[in-house]
Amino acid sequence: MITLYGIKSCDTVRKARKWLDSSGLAYQYHDFRVDGLESTELTRWTKSVGWKTLLNTRSTSWRQLSEPKKNDLGESVAIELMIENTTLIKRPVLISGNKILVGFKEPDYEQLL
Repeated sequence: MITLYGIKSCDTVRKARKWLDSSGLAYQYHDFRVDGLESTELTRWTKSVGWKTLLNTRSTSWRQLSEPKKNDLGESVAIELMIENTTLIKRPVLISGNKILVGFKEPDYEQLL
């Protein structure tokens, strides 16, 4: 089973969904804003790909954080920030079995799926 996590308004998520649809792959879509995200799920992702891979430091949400929050980062603080504000999670996150891809790159999707 493939699950794609993201936010409906994200262009990169739209590209990933379009690719999955055009490839005829069945998947479940999980919208962070609508469906939320459990800290246990995010913790599992960080153990697999690392919190630095998941934390979107190029986002508007990141730029709006105070400097002390940005400078006092470690895994637990990053997870807490991403749970509080899911737009800090780099998107999309694709889960297929025990494999996790962060972001959308067509060659990576082709290789995994």
